Amino acid sequence: MTNRNLPIDLLRTLITISEVGGHTRAAQLLGRTQPAISLQIKRLDQLLGVKLLTQSGQKSVLSDDGQRLAVYARQILRLNDEAVAQFSSEPFDTSLRVGLPTDFSTAYLQDAILQFGRKTQGTQLKIHCGLSSNLLDELHRGEHDVIVALYSDEDNQYLSHHWIQQPLWVCAEKFKLAKDQPVPIIAHYEGCAYRDRMTSVLTRERHQWNIVFSAPGIAELQRAVLSSFGVTSLTEKTLLKGMRVLQESEGFPALPAIHVGIFYRHSQASQAGLLLIEHLNHLLSGLTAE
Repeated sequence: MTNRNLPIDLLRTLITISEVGGHTRAAQLLGRTQPAISLQIKRLDQLLGVKLLTQSGQKSVLSDDGQRLAVYARQILRLNDEAVAQFSSEPFDTSLRVGLPTDFSTAYLQDAILQFGRKTQGTQLKIHCGLSSNLLDELHRGEHDVIVALYSDEDNQYLSHHWIQQPLWVCAEKFKLAKDQPVPIIAHYEGCAYRDRMTSVLTRERHQWNIVFSAPGIAELQRAVLSSFGVTSLTEKTLLKGMRVLQESEGFPALPAIHVGIFYRHSQASQAGLLLIEHLNHLLSGLTAE
């Protein structure tokens, strides 16, 4: 088999078009003419023997083959740009907007990002915490540079790294569920992936349930669980002393896995942003290992 090399400039053009939605805007960002951008995509199509872009109204979007290639292209571009950043003498950008999910281990992520900030003096970190679904929408609107979020298969346009977490039903060690009573659920606000899984599974199994406590942060949920206020879903890494895992034999079926990812728009990535992504990747790989 003859090896074929994928030119990085062609991959960068493809990803930029996919992020900005058109050849004209991509040409402006990349400092090229629109005909040159079109020629690059044609060369990439011919190199792989597939059509990578299609038209959706006025926008150029990735075809199915384009989406498959984009997964690899983002990794190649990230590694290339991180390598270049390691040898760059240019100062970091003055600010970096980071979105963190309240429906995950936010405290751990905050510590990790503050640790990064201490190592990269000169970068002003602006951290915003919210539900993953909101963070993804805000990233699409250009309100964040890098986010960590829980996501579904449909929300992976700017995905860089991903892991799988297994949520567990948990309660206080001495908590006892009253017979013939709705399951008292402790959860984040509506739109949380953990909350959706709990209510969907119970509804499917024809169990009655009731949201008895809701809060934006995981610490509030943990305290409510330890107070025997109800049950919730956490991951193994966020269990505390005084909690126990509820079993399927107790009427709590296994919850669907959670997908956690780092997202960013490569066409707008800064040197500091790329280094932060690598920092988070290293730490999250250990955090999410079950």
